[in-house]
Amino acid sequence: MNLRPNLLPALGVFAAAARYQNFAHAAEELHLTASAVSHHVRRLEATLDIVLFHRHARGVSLTGEGRELADAATLAVSELQGVAESLGRKRDGQRLRINTLHSLTFSWLLPRLPRFLKQHPDLRVSIETDTALTRFEDGGPDLAIRHGPGHWTGLKAQHLMDDELFPVASPLLAGIDSIIEPRQIAGLPLISDNALQGWRDWFRAAGLRGFRLPPMHLLSDSSGVMRAAALGIGAALARRHIAEPFFERGELRRLPGPALKSRFAYYAVHPAHRALSPAADAFVEWLKDEAQGQAALATGAQGTAGGNPAKPATVREKPRKQRRT
Repeated sequence: MNLRPNLLPALGVFAAAARYQNFAHAAEELHLTASAVSHHVRRLEATLDIVLFHRHARGVSLTGEGRELADAATLAVSELQGVAESLGRKRDGQRLRINTLHSLTFSWLLPRLPRFLKQHPDLRVSIETDTALTRFEDGGPDLAIRHGPGHWTGLKAQHLMDDELFPVASPLLAGIDSIIEPRQIAGLPLISDNALQGWRDWFRAAGLRGFRLPPMHLLSDSSGVMRAAALGIGAALARRHIAEPFFERGELRRLPGPALKSRFAYYAVHPAHRALSPAADAFVEWLKDEAQGQAALATGAQGTAGGNPAKPATVREKPRKQRRT
């Protein structure tokens, strides 16, 4: 059977629907409605005279013939996309498009980026900072750096580095010199962001329970929290990688107490159905090397800190039962 040219779009839509096995998710990726995705699939089924999806109350699932066509369609779409992107790179020159977090970009990535560009002098980078879920299609980024659990639907995630939380404050904050134990930190003005882990978790890890947290200053992201702490507004929970330049400039100092291992880590992510470009692959490997080098330095610093309370060991938060709300 010869497929008519106007059925090629239906094959592309089917490949996305098969990848997610969910018309709504495919529609979101393709910037269509779920009904439009369903229409394309039914049109393809009518042309081929086969059933590609089982429809049931919980959604859809591929039939055996649907799986066979999905494998071929996904491979074809991936190869076409790879060729198109390769042609685009030849037109635009060597360009690496990265989407990452604002806080990590300015505190960790940009100070290190000259080392990568020295290794790849002909490469040009485009960096977008966003907290929303990344759209990789339609000229989107080659890869993204995300802070999370490590699994996202339709994406391949490569672990870069773990994260930890510990208290910091400006040397200019009133009363800072009298803080010698974690309990005293609760008496300082506290700053927090919207992260899932916060001061309550840290005080629990420090062995302190049964007291009410005071009202806090609230900011929307880690960068804002660090800037506010550096200005002497209050004590904050720092993420190790975000706080690094503030320590180097002497704007923050670490307070007594443990480092709490974060539930989330940093990952490089890209569409699972699409291979990374050589430039993106080199960038991910470089990110891993940088993260490993920083981890080795941090381990060495802790090993030489002795009894210094500003360099305590990292602790893991004990899992606790979920309360019904």
